[in-house]
Amino acid sequence: MHYLIVQLTCLLVIILLVVMIAEKIKIAYPILLLLVGLPLGFVPALRGIEINPELIFVIFLPPLLYEAAWNTSWKDFWKWRRVISSFAFPIVILTSCVIAFVSQAIIPGFTWATGFLLGGIISPPDAVSATAILKNIKVPKRLVTIVEGESLLNDASSLVVFRFALSAVATGSFVFSHAAVNFVLVIIMGIAIGIAVALVFYTIHRWLPTTTNIDIVLTFITPYAMYMVAEEFHFSGVLAVVSGGLFLSIRRHKFLTYRSRLQGVNVWEAVAFVLNGFVFMLIGLEFPVIIKGLGPDGLKPAITYSLIITGVLIVTRFASTYGATVFTVFISRYIRVADSRPGWKGPTLLGWAGMRGVVSLAAALSIPLALSSGQAFPNRNLILFITFSVIIVTLVLQGLTLPLLVKWLNIPDRDNDIPLSKQRQLIRKKLSHLSLSILNDKYTKEMDGNGMLKSLSIRFNADVELLKDWEKEDNPDLTEAFYKEYRTIMADLMYQQRTLLQTLNKKENISEDLIRQQLELIDLEEEKLRQSFGL
Repeated sequence: MHYLIVQLTCLLVIILLVVMIAEKIKIAYPILLLLVGLPLGFVPALRGIEINPELIFVIFLPPLLYEAAWNTSWKDFWKWRRVISSFAFPIVILTSCVIAFVSQAIIPGFTWATGFLLGGIISPPDAVSATAILKNIKVPKRLVTIVEGESLLNDASSLVVFRFALSAVATGSFVFSHAAVNFVLVIIMGIAIGIAVALVFYTIHRWLPTTTNIDIVLTFITPYAMYMVAEEFHFSGVLAVVSGGLFLSIRRHKFLTYRSRLQGVNVWEAVAFVLNGFVFMLIGLEFPVIIKGLGPDGLKPAITYSLIITGVLIVTRFASTYGATVFTVFISRYIRVADSRPGWKGPTLLGWAGMRGVVSLAAALSIPLALSSGQAFPNRNLILFITFSVIIVTLVLQGLTLPLLVKWLNIPDRDNDIPLSKQRQLIRKKLSHLSLSILNDKYTKEMDGNGMLKSLSIRFNADVELLKDWEKEDNPDLTEAFYKEYRTIMADLMYQQRTLLQTLNKKENISEDLIRQQLELIDLEEEKLRQSFGL
């Protein structure tokens, strides 16, 4: 156990160094983690780092899916719900069918059940990889929303396919009608359980005397409770986490205090970052073990099968995105859609953004080593090798070339009629007007005798006048220059304030607790500055 802790600590340090290098050279960190992990798998000191397959889903999926659902914009998700749903369910099922057909046709010993098992594993694209790449390049918001929303739902649908295929391999029987009914039931009941568990935690947060620390700990318990309750009744734990996470995310301002929200976001970002880092590094570390399991004669055909399956997967993804576009144009004659003329550029980008990652890895590693009869699970090492190869090829090939494709396509953002800078000014102006109207209508007498309230009114008035001047300004570059100058000077002021506080802290008659409170206020002011100006 001591040696394993040392190994994991070393691995975490390596992950941090790799991510820092990735930030420096402007490469999405999942790609670099994967490339670094491959040679590390041959380092003797790091061998033996593995997790029980039965624990893969429980450890990694609930928190990662919950964090993704928590950060999803419900407004954007609902706007593009039809496109997201088409990617999440029909396309995943179609992809699984195509992979099942091809794999059982070309791989000796592969049955339809084994083919569907492989299809369920590699059908869902990975949002972590796509988001990490797209965040550093200029892409229309709608495409990012579709990629992230698709990932939330297609993870669930693909894992339902995976579950039925796994059962079919284990039992040797598969009844389509029974599976179809169970498929719908698993999805509906998974969503219902997720919302039901979310209501329980919503009640706890809102009506019991929780503190900030209790709130944060409860948010970590929540996804595991959703997942395990749903899985206990043999329904979709993934959909339970997604639906429950979305339900609570929309209502976060009703049951969490400002401090719980601020600290919770920071804690969750760190945890999700570490978990994602370990997952992508595990791909590289496990690869040599999988190669060894294939044997000397199994590697060459396994590479051939992997390349064919990867090619089929990419082609199917493109066919599906273009098919969805054609269907959208057709159906727009009869129902209202968000975009009746999506064109070819968006589908091309979505087709190439189909990198595989965390969910595929977790599903593959969760395949049991043996059947209930004690017999070794058929073709387990080959399935793992193909899955790992698909992740590596799509992540490296598509991930590294995606920025070039985005630059070549040069897709305009048709959703933002008003530039973000103007939207930010409009929001600030409305907030200032609201605050002034409340002060003038409700608290006129209080302002007469309270200097602090007077200064507050003066501040909001100054903000409104400043925004009026900027609205008259025809040169947006000049406004941006004002923003930049303001940020620079404020940063200098806050640096000097922190320096002064550290100096005051050396005096015996000054309370260090008060110094820390003031430093925290400056930190909050800096965060407010970052959020206000979109830094």
